Amino acid sequence: MTDLRIGAIGCGYWGPNLIRNFVEIPGASVIAISDLQEESMKRIMQRFPQIERSMRDYREMFELDLDAVVIATPPATHYAIARDCLEHGLHVLVEKPITLNSADAQELIRVAEAQGRILMVGHTFEYNPAVRALKQMIDSGELGDIFYIDAIRASLGLFQTKANVVWDLAPHDISILRYLLNADPLQVNTHGSCCVQEGIEDVAYMTMTFPNNVLAHIRSSWLDPSKQRRITVVGSKKMAIYDDVEPLEKIKIYDKGVKAIRHTDTFGEFSFAYHYGDVVIPYIRFEEPLRVQSQHFLDCIREGKRPQTDGYNGLRVVQVVEAAQKSLKNGGDMVLVDNGAAGQNGHGAVGQIKEMIHA
Repeated sequence: MTDLRIGAIGCGYWGPNLIRNFVEIPGASVIAISDLQEESMKRIMQRFPQIERSMRDYREMFELDLDAVVIATPPATHYAIARDCLEHGLHVLVEKPITLNSADAQELIRVAEAQGRILMVGHTFEYNPAVRALKQMIDSGELGDIFYIDAIRASLGLFQTKANVVWDLAPHDISILRYLLNADPLQVNTHGSCCVQEGIEDVAYMTMTFPNNVLAHIRSSWLDPSKQRRITVVGSKKMAIYDDVEPLEKIKIYDKGVKAIRHTDTFGEFSFAYHYGDVVIPYIRFEEPLRVQSQHFLDCIREGKRPQTDGYNGLRVVQVVEAAQKSLKNGGDMVLVDNGAAGQNGHGAVGQIKEMIHA
């Protein structure tokens, strides 16, 4: 089997992790890297001497007979670079968010389909074994009907200067929630605060309503004393907590609940039956999510299949962030999410989106 020839654009914060994975995966060869900072490329070339070329201008890669590129540059550059690479016949894996507006995301999808190329977005947590295990619990009905989900993603930094915390952190949890619930949110409202930099929100509280009246809340913060990456799912039968910071016990299932029981014939008078059971910590075989994601990208190229986090997936997340941003600027007003025929799996409106993109 001939190795797929890969180029990596962006060697800063996240790029080295992508490069490491593609260097280590059998069946792939990282041929070239690109970054505007010479020092960043120098560190990568010293660490992985098998990489043949480094260049400041990524467009030099178009002469190297590559199969695909992975893009880990600042979000504001995603659209231009990804489109350029797609138009030159390369498969593209671009980090989140796919773009900074839905119109650009739609255009990337159109170009990818016109070129017959794979367009995949780095929503890495959808490839996390613990998140996948949590989804299986929800889908199987083990937790019962889902009442609400609470997500926290907070730490001290990394502060951004060109994007707020909603664009930086919230896409992770939006993609997780869509994946867990197999649905798109219908509406969103967001409140935030600019504590450190004027005009750049560094803390935000986002509330979304999903189909079946499922409520979801996301707290995103660059300004928190402790690192938190936690999702709490409350169901009618059981409750579960996924804690990504926890080194071993990623998921805990709580056999707890409460029911309102009418104890008289008088309307409105209820008693409450509380249930307390065991706490179960399931064994989850660890695989690096980024490795799973990278392997999936290669498999999709070889087999011509649609990625789990394809361009439409990336577009959906951007549409939610756009609605959240609109709410944020309007003082927390409730905003409907512009996702076509909102509903199950986000794929219910794919046909409509395709018609819109190719109109």
